[in-house]
Amino acid sequence: MMDKIETYHFMVEPFHVDFTGHLFLGVLGNHLLNAAGRHSHNRGWGIDQLNQTHFTWVLSRLSIELDQMPEQYAEVEVETWVESVMKLFTERNFLIRNSKDGRIYGYARSIWAMIDTATRQPSDLLALKDGDILRYVLTPDEKQCPIAKHRPVRLSAAVQPVRTIDTYYSDVDINGHINSVKYIEHILDLFPQSQFERHAIRRFEIAYKAEAYMGDTLTFVTEPSTDTLPDRTPVSTQLEIRKNAGSEAHPQGEPIVAAKVVWE
Repeated sequence: MMDKIETYHFMVEPFHVDFTGHLFLGVLGNHLLNAAGRHSHNRGWGIDQLNQTHFTWVLSRLSIELDQMPEQYAEVEVETWVESVMKLFTERNFLIRNSKDGRIYGYARSIWAMIDTATRQPSDLLALKDGDILRYVLTPDEKQCPIAKHRPVRLSAAVQPVRTIDTYYSDVDINGHINSVKYIEHILDLFPQSQFERHAIRRFEIAYKAEAYMGDTLTFVTEPSTDTLPDRTPVSTQLEIRKNAGSEAHPQGEPIVAAKVVWE
C-alpha cells in the first residue's frame, strides 16, 4: 500500500502566513499541488514526463476542509493518493497533518484531467501507458478521505458583479493559462480583513470550467448565504468568475470558475 502513497513535507515560513499567523490558503493549495506533482513524477506520470508526448495534467476540482490552518513555523506533511481513475478524470485525495504531534489539520479532494497540449482536449487516461495508472489506485476501503465530495455551485439569476480585474504575467503558469491557485487568491481578496480576523475558513471548493489567459479580464459575481454567523457574516458565499464580459457570445462573460467558501 505504501508505494501508492506519497508524503510531502514542508515548514510554514513566516512569509507564507497572513496577519493572523496562519498559512495562506493559496500557499497550502500550492503545497497540495506540489505533493500531487511529486507523487505523479515518482510513478512516471509527472508533467515533465507527460510533456514529452504532448500531454499534461489540469486541475478540474479542488475541495479543502480544515479543522485548523497550520500556524507559523509548523512542520507539516501532506499525504496524497489516487482514489479512482476513470476514462477522462482521476480523483486524488490529501491528508494534511502536523509532522511532530500528528494533529490532523484537514483533508482535501481533487479531480484531474489529462489533456493533449496541442488540441487542449481531454485524453483517455486508460489508453495511456496501457492503463499503468490503475496500479496506483487506493480505494476508499483501503484508505479513507472523510470529507464530502465536491458539490455543484448554482447561483441565482439575480447575482451582480462585485469586482473586475485584469490578468498579468504573474497569473500565468507553465501550462500557459491562469494558475489554479491564483484564482483562490483572487477569490479570498474579495473579503474584508475583519472577516479573516473573526472567522476561519472551514471549507473551500473550486471548480475550473474553462481556461483563461494573460490579458483576459475577470469578473467576479457572488451570492452570500442567508444564514449568518453571530456577527452577521454570511456562513458561506458562492461565486463565479467570468472572463471577457461584453462579448457578443457572452455578454455577461464566459463562466470559467465556480467556487464556494464556508466560514466558521
